Amino acid sequence: MSTAAPPPSVADPWAGGAVGERAHCVLAPNPGPMTLDGTNTWVLLEPGSSEAVVVDPGPHGEEHLRAVLDLVAGRGARVALTLLTHGHHDHAEAAPRFAELSGAPTRALGAGHDDLGDGDVVRVGGLELRVVATPGHTADSLSFALPAEHALLTGDTVLGRGTTVVAHPDGELAAYLDSLERIAALTGDGEVTRILPGHGPLVPDAAAMVAFYRVHRAERLEQVRQALADGAAGEDDPVEGVLRRVYAEVPRSVWPAARLSVRAQLEYLRAPRG
Repeated sequence: MSTAAPPPSVADPWAGGAVGERAHCVLAPNPGPMTLDGTNTWVLLEPGSSEAVVVDPGPHGEEHLRAVLDLVAGRGARVALTLLTHGHHDHAEAAPRFAELSGAPTRALGAGHDDLGDGDVVRVGGLELRVVATPGHTADSLSFALPAEHALLTGDTVLGRGTTVVAHPDGELAAYLDSLERIAALTGDGEVTRILPGHGPLVPDAAAMVAFYRVHRAERLEQVRQALADGAAGEDDPVEGVLRRVYAEVPRSVWPAARLSVRAQLEYLRAPRG
């Protein structure tokens, strides 16, 4: 059982909507244990501009994609660019179809000749976004800083409610902890005060949420160490031994994801550190 302080209070439930002057969330109809209220598709538009950026069109679903396009059209704009925070299907599955419907290109990490990299600046219709590499949940995870709103779009790296899975083997815990440090630095210097996550509500206090995440991860690692010392290390399958001991109070519906995190934790603990 984690003793970390609870995360900052957030609205519950979450239905999407406008956040600040430049961001609007269209919630995909795919709620579940891993997706919370659904996937957040973010529409970003500089006031008065006719060109919008869409982040994470979500899973397949014509009605959702049409809702995104209708929102943009209702603002007198068109979609000029689609960005992906990472390649998981609940964020990126609809990207090819959305490109057909919108006529806009899609950019992501590892997407081919038009890759995005850390520190890249994307400018569309007066809107400016800065790419922040935040691997760990997956190897291709990116966040997007929206300086005009002091906001960071984090995909699955930081959620609006609860904590995220490190999706071993593609995800890697050392990289994830480094990414949390990077986000903490952005909150510490005031560049980022709010988080616009890939699932769950707006996080109004980014620094507090990231602090909660970092404490939670440290405590979880200590629990895994203790589980190994208590006998899990000697079992035929140490992953299952740790899972039973550390995640006993976690709903079974999320055990498949917890199992991935345990594998990432064990790999992290096995790796030599200077």
